[in-house]
Amino acid sequence: MHRLDPPASPPLAPPSPAYEARLAAVEAQLRLAYERIAEQEARDGLKTQFLANISHDLRTPLTAVITHAEILRDGILGPLTPRQLESIAGIINGGRQLLGQVGEILTYARGAADQLSISCTHFDLREIVHQLGTLNESLVSKKGLQLIADIPGDLEPVYADREKVAHIMGNLLGNAIDFTPQGGQVWVRARRVETSAGAECVVEVGDTGIGIDAEHHDLVFQEFAQVDSSASRPHHGTGLGLTIARKLVELHKGRIWLESELGAGSRFFFTIPYPSA
Repeated sequence: MHRLDPPASPPLAPPSPAYEARLAAVEAQLRLAYERIAEQEARDGLKTQFLANISHDLRTPLTAVITHAEILRDGILGPLTPRQLESIAGIINGGRQLLGQVGEILTYARGAADQLSISCTHFDLREIVHQLGTLNESLVSKKGLQLIADIPGDLEPVYADREKVAHIMGNLLGNAIDFTPQGGQVWVRARRVETSAGAECVVEVGDTGIGIDAEHHDLVFQEFAQVDSSASRPHHGTGLGLTIARKLVELHKGRIWLESELGAGSRFFFTIPYPSA
């Protein structure tokens, strides 16, 4: 029995000069694209570090301005006239707003650099809702809003980072108050929900405000994005509040989403998973 050898393959023709030229051009384009990506990543890192540095450096003088204004307000350096006290109150309120915005930028910068972490404990959500209600009491009263808290008394304590959850709810509640016109309603609700993956606490912060068009629902969670970005817009801020809220929710392995229609108010939801047994 004779073994049949396969037919010999014809020798491969050497690549043509045109092919080699095209290959070299593609390799050059890939190298250029890689260099651009690396350069962009380096710039992003420098930008993030700059935001963190400048935010930290701004906090010290702003805190000093507020502290000295409070010393004047409290009469430690002598009595002031009613008009002087009114001006001092404006300085304090403006300083606190700036300090809050600087804090948002600093938190964003830390999140962008993956420097945020969570330290979880068990706590009652009603404590945070009560705290936020007290902090926003004057603004709610000034706008004639009705603030409703619907947290069941038997709701199981969540296991999360208390400060971070307060930050999330504070951002959502602040937006709800800001975008709700005179005489409207703002509410905070929470409930336990069973899912196929386990139980989770679902928190809702809603309002009867101006609402958000469906085409802008994804935009509101993007960095520095604002639905109305004009200089004459009535609502001002860094545009980072919802971005930070999303980042902090994701650190807790939760989800955040929006249900809203233009002119029909907004409802923001986020979840905090309950730890499994």
